[in-house]
Amino acid sequence: MEKNLQSTEAIKKLQTLVSDIQTCLLITSGKSGKHATRPMAVVDTDSQGNIWFFSNIHANKIKDIEADQHVQLLFAHPGKDIYIDIHGRASVIDDRQYIKDKGSPLVKAWFPDGVDDIALCLLKIKADEVHYWDTESSKAATILKTAVSAVIGKKLEEGVHGELHF
Repeated sequence: MEKNLQSTEAIKKLQTLVSDIQTCLLITSGKSGKHATRPMAVVDTDSQGNIWFFSNIHANKIKDIEADQHVQLLFAHPGKDIYIDIHGRASVIDDRQYIKDKGSPLVKAWFPDGVDDIALCLLKIKADEVHYWDTESSKAATILKTAVSAVIGKKLEEGVHGELHF
């Protein structure tokens, strides 16, 4: 079933889906136009639908974003059959107060000095296009529905998919 969502409802759906997954692949292009992909852990999905990540200011992804701000985020949780494809624009935020506000003890896993590390910055992704797929049921329920559909010859209702517009 297709279900496109708008405004606040779309942002709440994005926040829920992202919080279930927490890790995505960030795809950048940079000057070369050749795609580079790396896993990223989400720091926050804010009330405007922006997705935030910590990064090292000297990382190649930052150089890519400075050359071309257009990025893609791919989220997947096969266990729950949740998938999100986001095309957006990235910006690098090195404001120390923003970094402290978004900080947590987990930052020290990558940056020993935590939020005080001078190489620590934030990536803010403003979504331009969001496509999602969500079964809205457990994996076991999906398997059962598939089996029942096959036995009785009824088309399987595959969950919900659509676009999110902020």
